[in-house]
Amino acid sequence: MSEMSAAIAQSLVSMRSAATQQTMQLEMLKQNAKADQAVVAMLQQAAEQQQATLPTGQGGNLDVTA
Repeated sequence: MSEMSAAIAQSLVSMRSAATQQTMQLEMLKQNAKADQAVVAMLQQAAEQQQATLPTGQGGNLDVTA
């Protein structure tokens, strides 16, 4: 019976370890997603600022009839 108890205990520890690992992996994915969102926001802001600094007459509508 002792061997059976040890096997059950080992199985429980393994299951708990796997659950902890999955939780850690999920948290890492969330952190990576947040970092990616921050990069996208930074790039969008840079693009908006670049458009705002164009000289007069540039970046507007193109007159193809001229």
